[in-house]
Amino acid sequence: MPISTSETNDLTALRGALVAQAKEAGFDDIGIARADARADLPERLQHWLDLGRQGGMGWMAETAERRADPKTLWPEAKSVVMLAMNYGPESDPLEALERRDRAAISVYAQNRDYHDLVKKRLKQVARWLAETSGAEVKVFVDTAPVMEKPFGQAAGLGWQGKHTNLVSRELGSWFFLGAIFTTLDLGPDEPHSDRCGECRRCLDICPTRAFPAPYELDARRCISYLTIEHKGHIAREFREPMGNRIYGCDDCLAVCPWNKFAHRTREDAFHAREELRAPLLAELARFDDSSFRAFFSGSPVKRIGRDRFVRNVLIAIGNSEEAALAEEVRALLADASPLVRAMAVWALGRLVPGEARERAGKALEKEEDEDEDVRDEWRYWLR
Repeated sequence: MPISTSETNDLTALRGALVAQAKEAGFDDIGIARADARADLPERLQHWLDLGRQGGMGWMAETAERRADPKTLWPEAKSVVMLAMNYGPESDPLEALERRDRAAISVYAQNRDYHDLVKKRLKQVARWLAETSGAEVKVFVDTAPVMEKPFGQAAGLGWQGKHTNLVSRELGSWFFLGAIFTTLDLGPDEPHSDRCGECRRCLDICPTRAFPAPYELDARRCISYLTIEHKGHIAREFREPMGNRIYGCDDCLAVCPWNKFAHRTREDAFHAREELRAPLLAELARFDDSSFRAFFSGSPVKRIGRDRFVRNVLIAIGNSEEAALAEEVRALLADASPLVRAMAVWALGRLVPGEARERAGKALEKEEDEDEDVRDEWRYWLR
């Protein structure tokens, strides 16, 4: 509801109205930080990049200057309004890991792409703020060079836990972040203090040991990075630990004790689609490009493309110990994508090692495949 001109000049009244607008738009929490609140970010980000922990995410280095300092991204910005939207699941996501003939998909990707909904709601709040105050605004949802998590902590939404994700005392681990930059000086909220204590659950559960130390992440070892961002062949050392995780990983989030305060999201768009709760690996392995795109229409999964997706599915099949799935694997040994063919070889060797050795000898003798990575997988089963 619009406030009067006299009230607009009252910072307390404006902030209160902004909070009400955010809640009305569907956000579950809101906080404000100064645009220059995290002077430590440039050094921290550069150190992480110098260690190469971004892996193949080249844009992290390319946008480092803007990413580390909102004032570089937009010099006129004075405040960063951080907003959180709950996507809490209705059940424990770790349960899907026990169903080896089925796939585990990260909670956030089990329905619509959150970027669309969150950005639409952010624009709604930002438009109100601009019309009410006359200030300029810009909105960002994970697609621009903005370090949302550190600013979420600076704005008092929560703290970056030992797994580097933001943790909230009200929402646990399950919430999306969005940011509104504005030329308006709204005054900051108190930064949130660290509440992790001696707990190490998130560090100890990581299947690939992606945390070199508390509060440090090596993306190159992270299953979320490997299944989503990594475009090439996944190193053998990570395949077995991946289990049946084919898109993302929720382990470090799911074990956080602060999830005792989390609750199921009220947004229908974030409720899991039944067919994505724990889909059969056999069915996913049969996707061609068109069926993949149709099945994942409107889903964030769609962005990795069919070949990377089936690569992940084949690794899950190789870990399934379900010999009956070997038939799906055989059908992919001659796939057009070398990424898929290589993982089909690996999966076949895991399920039917004798057959893999026999096929390997013939394939290498006849030089059936020109791709060196595929040939390397065949050689592996002759070792």
